[in-house]
Amino acid sequence: MTVDLFIPCFIDQMFPNTAWSTVKLLEHAGCKVNYNPEQTCCGQPLFNGGDLKHATKIAEKFIKDFPNDHPIITPSASCAAYIRNHYSKMVNDQDAQRLRRNTYELTDFLINKLEVDDFTAHFPHKTTYHDACSALREYGLKDEPRQLLSKVSNLKLIEMPKRDECCGFGGTFMVKYAPISTAMTEQKVQNALSTGAEYIVSTEASCLLNIQSYINAQQLDIKTIHIADILASAL
Repeated sequence: MTVDLFIPCFIDQMFPNTAWSTVKLLEHAGCKVNYNPEQTCCGQPLFNGGDLKHATKIAEKFIKDFPNDHPIITPSASCAAYIRNHYSKMVNDQDAQRLRRNTYELTDFLINKLEVDDFTAHFPHKTTYHDACSALREYGLKDEPRQLLSKVSNLKLIEMPKRDECCGFGGTFMVKYAPISTAMTEQKVQNALSTGAEYIVSTEASCLLNIQSYINAQQLDIKTIHIADILASAL
């Protein structure tokens, strides 16, 4: 199967190894991966900030960057959900429907389209999973990441209390409402620490950046990692 790869801004600029992990996973699962170097942002930050004019321009560019009727795979359910659910407000219906049909978050695609859940990964650590808001509520992602983690050798997954609560990121929310955001992040991290986990894992690099920033500031004994980096550890 030929797929197009969309790498979100956060991953492109701050977590490039996660992008390579995504490529490795897709190729290992039998896909031919196309990457268009002209791609940029999906426009979600502008849309969420109310700048519909420039969000529309970026959506139009996205359509030009991904013109093929191929699956579009991204290691971010937040971006995938935005493209699926909101492009119809900005671009013509035919393009919006094509992207809604073709855009997939990575773990959803691996489980539900390719039906591949074992990459012979080995990760001998206690982990806890963070359900990002957009992933859970806008995309509907819940069981797929956990199914993949269950196949990782020596990984112990321990669910944290209130696992479906926000980490406090919310894009510009963490900037506009920093005290509230920090309090939410603190609660999320304390819930994770209560499990005895060594790592917080998620599908969302933006959430992990926010959580890791708090961990670093407080010098806490826990780390964050994207699920793609765990799954690709043996490839």
